[in-house]
Amino acid sequence: MSDRVYVFDTTLRDGEQSPGVRLSMPEKLEIGRTLVDMGVDIIEAGFPISSPGDFEAVSTLARELKGVQICGLTRAREKDIDVAGDALKGAENPRIHTGLGVSDNHLQHKLKMTREQALEVGVAAVRHAKKYTDNIEYFMEDSGRADRDYVYTVVEAVINAGATTINVPDTTGYTYPEEYRALIAGIKENVPNSDKAILSCHCHNDLGMATANTLAGVLGGARQVEVTVNGIGERAGNTALEEVVMAFVIRSDYFRVETRIDSQQLLAVSKMVSRLTGMMVQRNKAVVGANAYAHSSGIHQDGVLKDRSTYEIIAPELVGAEKSEIILTARSGRHGLKHRLAEMGFNFTEERFEELYARFLEVADTKSEVGDDDLRVLVSA
Repeated sequence: MSDRVYVFDTTLRDGEQSPGVRLSMPEKLEIGRTLVDMGVDIIEAGFPISSPGDFEAVSTLARELKGVQICGLTRAREKDIDVAGDALKGAENPRIHTGLGVSDNHLQHKLKMTREQALEVGVAAVRHAKKYTDNIEYFMEDSGRADRDYVYTVVEAVINAGATTINVPDTTGYTYPEEYRALIAGIKENVPNSDKAILSCHCHNDLGMATANTLAGVLGGARQVEVTVNGIGERAGNTALEEVVMAFVIRSDYFRVETRIDSQQLLAVSKMVSRLTGMMVQRNKAVVGANAYAHSSGIHQDGVLKDRSTYEIIAPELVGAEKSEIILTARSGRHGLKHRLAEMGFNFTEERFEELYARFLEVADTKSEVGDDDLRVLVSA
């Protein structure tokens, strides 16, 4: 039996922090219900004290969504935690997510605190959160740039205070996989009570490493991943839910973990979030991009038509896509053209086909893609 990895989706909190994104309450509910149906374990619904809208979002999702943990983000302040506790009153299993920065950069420039002061504030925040729930997650912002010994001290102290999940964020997307794996593994090895909490990966994509770092964190012993649909989020975005889930599915031999996510819903959820946020998914985006299962090179088309596994490691049906696509361009070969003509109901002698192929190349050199209407014109000429 594989180890369970919990999926913590923050599309409605961190994802909505993408510049230009604003979701209405009905839209948040639509996304929330879909995430529950897909199998997400925890939904971070918002930052209740930040605005009346965020409070309403957390409160509404807490009441309406069942079979999932609803999480509210707070700073390590009693007022924040009180407001979150109020917003989460209707949840079946409420989670309060609180914490502080742990890097010297954040302590000096943002928090204006010493390490000792921040530790005291963090422990007090966890103890205060216990008035509302035993399901407490503590984030150590900017862990990727923090002193490891201080990180270990913080983890031990907040677990002793009652934290049940420890979020180890690479807030600035600074680390690389080997470093992030070592950070998670180091916590497990050096913090005596680390087995009393689940370690969580929260990675940003500033250097394009969010998914790689999250997967490395799981290899290091983390058992929660914090993700967004399509990887949306501040700056360069967050770890993409669909990428992490499919890595576990396709490389189950390597990761030996599993989630509750129904992968066949990934493409539909991706399209829904793209539509509601207005953030288009790049065509070559891993797993859910329009080109993810499309082939235009003749060499690739020939291989895929003989056996899909030659160039596709993910069966399109696994993510809810209908099928692989053969895209006809000037780089397509005879096998691709013959396959498309056969799909359209045409069958020609080799001599006639070679004539059509020569004319096809002339047309393809003038267009980015040759469509079915173009082929019908060629055939009828």
